[in-house]
Amino acid sequence: MPALDVIVQYVGLFGYLVGAVLSAGACLWIARYGDRARPDRSAVLVASGLTALWCGLSASFGAHEAAVVLAETARDLALIIVIFNLFSADGRDESLKPTRPVVLTLVLVSLFQPILLMFDARFGAYPELAQLTFEVSAVLHMLVTIGALVLLHNLYAGAAASSRQILRWSGIALAGIFAYDLNLFTISYLSGEEPGVFAALRGMIAGLMVVLLAFGSNETSAGLQFRPSRAVAFQTLSLLVIGSYLLLMLLVTRSLAVLGGDIARVSQVAFVVLGVIAAIVFLPSQRVRGWFRVTATKHLFQHRYDYREEWLRFTRTIGRGSSGNPSFHQRAVQAVADITDSPAGLLLIPNEEAQLELSARWNWATIQVPAIAAEFALSGLLEQHHHIIDLDQVRSGQDMHGEVAHVPAWLVEADDAWALVPLIHFDRLVGTIVLARPRVERRLDWEDFDLLRVVGQQLASYLAEQSGQQALMDASRFDEFNRRMAFVMHDIKNLASQLSLLSTNAQKHAENPEFRADMLVTLSKSSEKLNALLDRLGRYGSGHAPTVREVELGTIARSVSSRFKRVHPVTVSRGEPVTVLADAEGLEQALIHLVQNGIDACKAEEPVFLSVTSDGIHGQIDVIDSGCGMSPEFVRNGLFKPFVSSKEGGFGIGAMEAREMIKAMGGRTEVESREGVGTRFSLILPIAEAARLIDDVAFSHSQHSSETNEAA
Repeated sequence: MPALDVIVQYVGLFGYLVGAVLSAGACLWIARYGDRARPDRSAVLVASGLTALWCGLSASFGAHEAAVVLAETARDLALIIVIFNLFSADGRDESLKPTRPVVLTLVLVSLFQPILLMFDARFGAYPELAQLTFEVSAVLHMLVTIGALVLLHNLYAGAAASSRQILRWSGIALAGIFAYDLNLFTISYLSGEEPGVFAALRGMIAGLMVVLLAFGSNETSAGLQFRPSRAVAFQTLSLLVIGSYLLLMLLVTRSLAVLGGDIARVSQVAFVVLGVIAAIVFLPSQRVRGWFRVTATKHLFQHRYDYREEWLRFTRTIGRGSSGNPSFHQRAVQAVADITDSPAGLLLIPNEEAQLELSARWNWATIQVPAIAAEFALSGLLEQHHHIIDLDQVRSGQDMHGEVAHVPAWLVEADDAWALVPLIHFDRLVGTIVLARPRVERRLDWEDFDLLRVVGQQLASYLAEQSGQQALMDASRFDEFNRRMAFVMHDIKNLASQLSLLSTNAQKHAENPEFRADMLVTLSKSSEKLNALLDRLGRYGSGHAPTVREVELGTIARSVSSRFKRVHPVTVSRGEPVTVLADAEGLEQALIHLVQNGIDACKAEEPVFLSVTSDGIHGQIDVIDSGCGMSPEFVRNGLFKPFVSSKEGGFGIGAMEAREMIKAMGGRTEVESREGVGTRFSLILPIAEAARLIDDVAFSHSQHSSETNEAA
């Protein structure tokens, strides 16, 4: 006997023994713990006992002995009766009377097996008749299994939701038994002989299914649910796909082998090569894996998300240290994008005027984001309604809370932009996540909205916490800075006093008139500068507003340009005549800070440009350089923060001081920068005439209101 046949024989013996033990144990468990009120209890007990008997006889005498065939037929009849009784358990035994003829037919077909057994005993010596008996027996088994599976389908498909809870485990067990037998006898009929391995494992499979049948017979079985982890489900499906591919390859190559000759060999090689190429091309594809994951989730699980796994992944992504990893804001975008399988995302954070600005981007270098990504109206809408915006609905004109009018054009025009997720902390908008469209096309549904809303709230608390910690650190460092500045001011006061005294003494004791004159001029100017510095340092942070007057921006720009002409090329590229309300000294100092930053960012030969323009209400002076530029994250989180500088050894005070100076004059500062391209600082101040007109209108309105109140 070949070694393979010996192995199959021992596997069959072991399998039938295991099946007998499992079936007998299930029978005893049902007798003791089963639900006594179930109408299928007796039939299940009989079926379990007959399965144990059949497996035991098969292990003792072999699968083809007369006693084994009779026990198998009795088991099949008992299982059919179990199916019929399950209709009673569902309360449909009277309404589904057509099932009775089907059950009767299956019983009659099963009873043909003993007749075939007698025919084989009489004429089994003739090979042709023995083969005919084998094929007829396989066909009869196929008819019984197909009929039983049809009955199970009708039973489960027509059951109410509450009844399906009761039928679930029994249906799985019966479907497993008959489905395995259907495949076994189909292969037997097509090949003309029993497949050794399939037949050897039949007893073990039957025993396992009887165990599930016992679970279904328990009164608490309605509460039992089969909940495999998604990782196990995806891995199992992957193995099934690979197995199906290998089986297909085997069938095709075996079929081609029938042709014979060179055509068969060439065809087999071509099929293998094409299969390998297809595997190399499609299996590593993220789009294919994403489609497979979405399809499996849709058809195998009640919910789209495994909330435990999603929350653990979200926490791991947020909790990674910043050293060697993306920044916290980039990790925040990634944590939300991973939930929906979005390949990229943006983080927009409101500025002081509630306008949304780009703070960080993750895997989305191609999208062009303006300096002001969205106006304050969109921030207010998100803060008021906590609404996750589906950008596809916006593009189609579907308006839920008026968002169609406020979503910026750049987002609507970006076809890969998919959703806006507001980050709400204590009813305050702390940011917005823009998600890119997933690789596998789908629509947002209620599960997406619910999970993204909860994740957005959690992420908002993280962002608020980080902002609070940063503010505490800044306050602590400012306190240290102020203590140091107190000593500096004391020293400068002493120096100013000494220089003033020297200037006074020089007027009395200098002998050389020319030297005396030069010394007096120099010392006087030094004293004036030091006193001006002290005055400015004394005003810094005191809360006193600067004195504004009419200032011509072009004059200030040319003055700053001439101041740097010996150091670096600083050119006034455009100089419209614009008169604004500002503090001339403070405006010049702010421009000096920004021009110096531009010079530090540029190469020696690259010029820094000053441009003066007006829109009729505001005057604007731009400082433009073509230097290394800054990242959106640094512009948002570091540029205007003290002690944070992109320059080695920088103190990080210049840009912040410039912005505070312009803000104190009633203006504002805007920044637009791109890494490797350059930076534009815009100082925007009110035009004098427009400011006076606004004041006059406000005064007239106030006076009119006062007169109305007096008349009333």
